[in-house]
Amino acid sequence: MKLYHYALSGHAHRAALFLSIAGVAHELIEVDLPAGVHKQPAFLALNAFGEVPVLDDDGVIIADSLAILVYIARKIGPSHWLPTEPADEAQVQRWLSVAAGKIAYGVGAARLITVFGAPFNADEVIGRAHATLAIMEQSLEDQRWLASTEQPTIADIALYSYIERAPEGNVSLSSYPRVLAWLRQIEALPGFIPFQRTRAGLEA
Repeated sequence: MKLYHYALSGHAHRAALFLSIAGVAHELIEVDLPAGVHKQPAFLALNAFGEVPVLDDDGVIIADSLAILVYIARKIGPSHWLPTEPADEAQVQRWLSVAAGKIAYGVGAARLITVFGAPFNADEVIGRAHATLAIMEQSLEDQRWLASTEQPTIADIALYSYIERAPEGNVSLSSYPRVLAWLRQIEALPGFIPFQRTRAGLEA
């Protein structure tokens, strides 16, 4: 498998992280986003939206980080990563929706301001980030993993990268001890790979 990747992208990191934790052999191909490689015809042929990551599994092309997580989970066969019991699978899907919406437009957008100069309203996205973190903190009160499962799922992988780097977007995690404990649990999983840090926001 080949994963078209950019080291500072949380979307790309979540895909690379799951491939590594799941023990799936793959090659990382770095896409030079600052040089605009993702907007050139060769890359647009892989993903018409011009975004990383993209997975190439021997000619099967999967674009979008969350789609890649689902694909890999199904590819490796039945496992705790994507349960098939309807209620558990629904919980996983719920948190994947959070990753695509509230996380992307909260902690993710806040980080885009400081790391990439995105023109978002900082107060608005930081407020949205804390609202989501508060719900995560409450959700983790009596469970180890987001989908209420005994073992981690792709929902946990989907949210990890942007939550862990939230301080780069001026979003402090100090008020969320359960979220911090959840981050450390993911980091203790075999095959874990860290998300590249930048000196931005609270980390500057």
